[in-house]
Amino acid sequence: MSGRVVSACLDAGRPALVGYLPVGYPSVADSIEAVTAITEGTDGRGVDLVEIGIPYSDPLMDGLVIQHATAKARARGVRTADAFRAVEAVAATSATPMVMTYWNLIEAYGPDRFARDLAAAGGAGVITPDLPPDDCPEWIEASDAHGLDRVFLIAPSSTDERIALTMRSCRGWVYASSVMGVTGARAATSDAAPVIVSRARSVDQGLPVGIGLGVSTGDQAAEIGAYADLVIVGSALLKCLDSDGADLPGDLRRLRTLAADLAAGVDRARL
Repeated sequence: MSGRVVSACLDAGRPALVGYLPVGYPSVADSIEAVTAITEGTDGRGVDLVEIGIPYSDPLMDGLVIQHATAKARARGVRTADAFRAVEAVAATSATPMVMTYWNLIEAYGPDRFARDLAAAGGAGVITPDLPPDDCPEWIEASDAHGLDRVFLIAPSSTDERIALTMRSCRGWVYASSVMGVTGARAATSDAAPVIVSRARSVDQGLPVGIGLGVSTGDQAAEIGAYADLVIVGSALLKCLDSDGADLPGDLRRLRTLAADLAAGVDRARL
């Protein structure tokens, strides 16, 4: 499902734009407004895919901005089922929803039940940053049964053999981490980004390769989108909401403006 979206974007001469936001911050209702806002931008041009994060107690990959937001969401009682509400909201827009979650949450919910409920809500697939693709037969089975894409991660430290195994296990696209360590917006993109994309393409010419971990501006989106098939943005979007007590409508205006800037960036990425 998400692969078709990416293919359509590439056929139009640009990479796909993926926006990450966690459910439950500042509240569940507000986060649903936020994920809808990034699909719209300022003039109807926002992200193509929405990556909805489910807050987790031990987020190994998440940077400080995301950790701060998800810790508050968990303290306010956000649950896995709330992510499906956000998925339904995005599915009602022109964008395609996915979920990003750590494996323990899927396991606790029940892999088949999780896949069933996500598919019923209109979700396209799941990004699992901590799940080894060679050690999850129950997830392979559940995602196959309910037609969900599986997105696993590769990193600069991955061996060629590991990259090959991971990409064979993916469906839709593969998430290539462009830096070692946790996520977070950066002033400059990583020099490792084109290298990991090139290594992935040497293994599989057909599976789209997404780059995340660091993109924060439209110019960076254009730079990454010149060689990656998907440009993934998270912390920079979340920062638009990361101010307790701020007026959310104002934050949504900032969010829409950034989404539009990022969309303009991917539009000019391959001109």
